[in-house]
Amino acid sequence: MDDRQIETFLLLAIRASMTAASAIMEVYSMADFNVDMKMDDSPLTDADRKSHQVIVDALKTTPVPILSEEGRDIPYHERKKWDRLWIVDPLDGTKEFIKRNGEFTVNIALVKNGAPVFGVIYVPVLTQLFFGGRSLGAYGCTRPMEALPDDLDGLRKVCHKLPLAVSRKTYVIMGSRSHGTPELEAFIEEKRKEIEWVEFISAGSSLKICRVAEGAADIYPRLGPTMEWDTAAGQGIAEGAGRTVTVWETAEPLMYNRENLLNPWFVVQ
Repeated sequence: MDDRQIETFLLLAIRASMTAASAIMEVYSMADFNVDMKMDDSPLTDADRKSHQVIVDALKTTPVPILSEEGRDIPYHERKKWDRLWIVDPLDGTKEFIKRNGEFTVNIALVKNGAPVFGVIYVPVLTQLFFGGRSLGAYGCTRPMEALPDDLDGLRKVCHKLPLAVSRKTYVIMGSRSHGTPELEAFIEEKRKEIEWVEFISAGSSLKICRVAEGAADIYPRLGPTMEWDTAAGQGIAEGAGRTVTVWETAEPLMYNRENLLNPWFVVQ
């Protein structure tokens, strides 16, 4: 995969994330919408379904197979043959979507040999775009979708390179708004013993990884369950910004397209 193909795929993913965001916001703006429960008791809305279809329609124009939260039932004996794949969460933070707090995202990652090539995250309510990868750097924009250029050089010019120059006195720990754990509480207490000024900020979806990538936070320890589609795009962006996403117990990089799609505990810093 050469640089030109990577850039072509990145632009495709960015456009797909924006189109999916428009479909999500159509549902979000409704006075009421249906919420179904999946087999694992997680919620599913029409916004999840519409975003999934938009993204799949866009990405299936490439020769790269797709692993999506809403299309997860692909057996490992088939997946393990894939040296490249798209990993997609069409609506990361469905619980936050239902609460209408705006903390939900569209996540698209391109993965090769288990490692993210790049990630794209779009935050529909905030009209915020993040994208990046190890060979690309990382960038963030906050502006309406229609105001963003449709070429990569143009995007780099109007977006901010990450991490940003952020001045603060506190050590900021990110954590889940909807999935706190006793282990996370213990981690925060230990940090407060080590460091004088510790601030804990909760957020939904992959926004937590983005906040570390942009420099608004120092660390995001995920001491609880996540799936591959929750983290692949954020890892691509974080690594593009010079951050690391590593397995909690081994300090090895978090890898993808594993037989078990449930992530181990990890830390972004």
